[in-house]
Amino acid sequence: MQQMQILSGDIGGTKTRIALIELHDRGVEVRGEKTYRSSDYKTLEQLLGDFLAGIDPIPRHAGFGVAGPVRENRSVTTNLPWIIDANEISRQFQVPDTFLLNDLEATAWGIKVMGGADICELHPGTPDPLGNLGIIAAGTGLGEAGVFRGHGAFQPFAAEGGHADFAPTTELEFALLQYLSQRLGHVSWERIVSGMGIANIYQFLCHYKSVEIPGWLAAEIEQDDAAAAVSRAAEAGRCALCEKAMNLFVRLYGREAGNHALKVMATGGVYIGGGIAPKILERLKEPAFLENFFAKGRMEPLMRNMPVRIILNDRAALFGPAVAARDRIAEGAFA
Repeated sequence: MQQMQILSGDIGGTKTRIALIELHDRGVEVRGEKTYRSSDYKTLEQLLGDFLAGIDPIPRHAGFGVAGPVRENRSVTTNLPWIIDANEISRQFQVPDTFLLNDLEATAWGIKVMGGADICELHPGTPDPLGNLGIIAAGTGLGEAGVFRGHGAFQPFAAEGGHADFAPTTELEFALLQYLSQRLGHVSWERIVSGMGIANIYQFLCHYKSVEIPGWLAAEIEQDDAAAAVSRAAEAGRCALCEKAMNLFVRLYGREAGNHALKVMATGGVYIGGGIAPKILERLKEPAFLENFFAKGRMEPLMRNMPVRIILNDRAALFGPAVAARDRIAEGAFA
């Protein structure tokens, strides 16, 4: 395979990572990488201007995974006030071949270059070698995607299932839905299975049990991300209600991962991506996650045949656009 350099980006609601990536027969090499706080910039073009300053030559090919739906190479991001237009990026930076992907579609492409150390298998299942793959990732929001693999193909496709209606199944979950409905109106799975979801669940439990947030935790939430503060307190055993919040989060994460797997018929396996899963890996290894993943009534035998894997390498979504670009070049999609 001819060596090539590609400008690749993972554009998230909280942080954005940009890298120069080389793809060759030995795999993937990062030649330059920077991470930015997305909210520090008004546009992606402004951020790219910082990254590309002094880089010569700028690669001919660029791909960006974007946290939001992509249509006609353009995206209005979901959890960030940016409008991203690949044609404008191409014009401004003289990068003739520029394209956008949904960030979970990018993660799906990144799976192609993941090795054994990059993946933790929660459940081996009995995979169909030509079966679809499902990808779900809780982070700032909740992303979902799939991969069609029939007839030797590997074709990722984006989905926006994280914005589908949350469906409660217990009295506690019905109370959670009612609480969030009063605050938010529409309650999607993203409002519960994400970083914001951890904060929402904890705040709901405080309301439901009529308790106040401890002063020390309120101070940590003020200084840091609320989800991170709640998760740390749970892992350290400092707050029983935080532990309850994380346990509920894990159960609901498992259930929605199973919902997504059914909808894309992920008989080849399900990959759990995003920034949260590696941080709570030991909690995901406990029975609750898989029990809720499997619990699909008459479809439980099908679910138990699906492998479930955690993506540990946080560069999957960064590598993905470069891998997609390589395939597009090979197919002649770029001039």
